[in-house]
Amino acid sequence: MPWEKSFDEDEAVGKAMKVFWEKGFEPASMADLIARTGITRGSLYNAFGGKEQLFVKALQKYDKDRRHAMLSALEAMDDPQRAIAALFDALVAETIADPEKKGCFLVNTASELTTHGEQVNGIVRAGLQETQAFLQRSIEAGQARQQFPAALDPEATAKGLMAMVVAIRVLGRGMFDAASLRTIAAQAQRLLR
Repeated sequence: MPWEKSFDEDEAVGKAMKVFWEKGFEPASMADLIARTGITRGSLYNAFGGKEQLFVKALQKYDKDRRHAMLSALEAMDDPQRAIAALFDALVAETIADPEKKGCFLVNTASELTTHGEQVNGIVRAGLQETQAFLQRSIEAGQARQQFPAALDPEATAKGLMAMVVAIRVLGRGMFDAASLRTIAAQAQRLLR
C-alpha cells in the first residue's frame, strides 16, 4: 500500500523552520523536529527525505516568506532613501521584539556554511547577494533623484550597508542592546550622506 501524506507539508516546513532557526542545523535533532511538527519519523523521512532536505525546505520558506517579502515591499516604496531607512528600522525593530534572540535564519546559516552542502550555501549566497543588490539599486536610484551624493560608490556603499545589516542581525542576538542597534542603523544612514 503506498504511503499517503496526512499532514499539511507547508505547515510542517514552517514548524521545522522554527526549530532550525532557534537551534541551528546540527543542534536540532530529529526528536526536536518530530516533537514540534507532530509528525512521525517515518512520515518526515517519506515526505522530505531526511534532515538536510527538510532544512533546505525550511530555509527556502524563510527566504521567501521573510527576506523576499520584505525586499518586495521596500522596492514598492518608490523612494530609495526611505526604503533603505525602512529596512534598517525594520531590522532593529524585529531584533528588539524577538524575546528568543533568534536573529536571522539566513545570516545564522551563513555562519555555519561549512556544515552544509552546495544547495544550502547557494540559498544563503543568493539571499545575501540579492539584499546587497537591492541596496545598490536603491543607492543608484537615489543618486539619480539627487537624494544621495553622486560621489558615492554604489557598489562599495551597498557592501558597507550589507555589513551593517549582518551586524544588526548577529549582534542583536544578545551582544548589543536596543540603543546600540539603533546606533548601527543611524551609522548606515550616515554612509549615504
